[in-house]
Amino acid sequence: MSQPHSPPPPPAQPQPPNMTDLLKKPRRIALGCEGSANKLGIGIILHENDTSTVLSNIRHTFVSPPGTGFLPKDTAAHHRSFFVRIALQALRVANITIPDIDCICYTRGPGMGAPLTSVAIAARTLSLLWNKPLVGVNHCVGHIEMGRAITGASHPVVLYVSGGNTQVIAYAEQRYRIFGEALDIAVGNCLDRFARTLEISNDPAPGYNIEQLAKQGGRILLDLPYAVKGMDCSFSGILTRADELAAHMKSGGKGPDGEAFTPADLCFSLQETIFAMLVEITERAMAHVGSSQVLIVGGVGCNERLQEMMGAMAAERGGSVYATDERFCIDNGIMIAHAGLLAYETGFQTPIEESTCTQRFRTDEVLVKWRK
Repeated sequence: MSQPHSPPPPPAQPQPPNMTDLLKKPRRIALGCEGSANKLGIGIILHENDTSTVLSNIRHTFVSPPGTGFLPKDTAAHHRSFFVRIALQALRVANITIPDIDCICYTRGPGMGAPLTSVAIAARTLSLLWNKPLVGVNHCVGHIEMGRAITGASHPVVLYVSGGNTQVIAYAEQRYRIFGEALDIAVGNCLDRFARTLEISNDPAPGYNIEQLAKQGGRILLDLPYAVKGMDCSFSGILTRADELAAHMKSGGKGPDGEAFTPADLCFSLQETIFAMLVEITERAMAHVGSSQVLIVGGVGCNERLQEMMGAMAAERGGSVYATDERFCIDNGIMIAHAGLLAYETGFQTPIEESTCTQRFRTDEVLVKWRK
């Protein structure tokens, strides 16, 4: 009689870091995987002697046709298709080998479920194949820590503005505290959806193309709802009114003064209104915490008009504004690698059986042990 087969042994679990060895090691390297929306990013960072060095930061974007958004299933399929080649490219650019890597970091949330899951599975696979510890990272904290590292901002009020998030944040007692946020849709989502209304190209990004159109406007400032409620903002009503004006314009209608207006005037008016709202709540947070610094992070943070308006407000208060360019503002793998390595250096690790992802992961849920 044949003997029953014994079950295969479970895969070896990556071992948690030895803190004594970690503190002695002068060089630590992390590979970060980001895929919470339509950007797939793989980044590799080096921490050495209290300095951070970007070794590689590779990104590939899923671009949908004009007038459409990116669906979760299509975005996830894009990430699965490109993950291996982007990871290999990141390793080549960084000029390192697998033994050089200390940990694999991935975006745990927030974000779109299917894209998050596709990249989480890929990161988990690398962790098991290479026997490297895995670190789940909060997407928002990744933006903040990368912004702090690049700009040198020491104790700023953070304005986090992206396609899925709008938050005013300040650090206190090992947490990033949320002072105000969008009550409905995020500011980036508002811009993206209005780009669909005008059938503006999604390449390289709808928000960027709205910004360029807005620079051609300015003759007319159309009246849009201004919805600030304490420290929070609402953007859905503004979007509805902007859509109505766009339909009115397409049918040959004119503005309140009887003058015809253009898509550029609409984009200009939308930007001016929503950015003024963001400046107001940021200034209120600065006064509350006694900070003279503003750090703008997230994809919308690349917008030069937002930086200009925020800079004027900060200058009146004797303060300053810190922002980064599109390499670090727009979703990327290096911010996940950096924030993950900061957590890993405190002894944090995500066990394989807990390496899930979630669409809702609040910024203030993260214990920021690396800041004193």
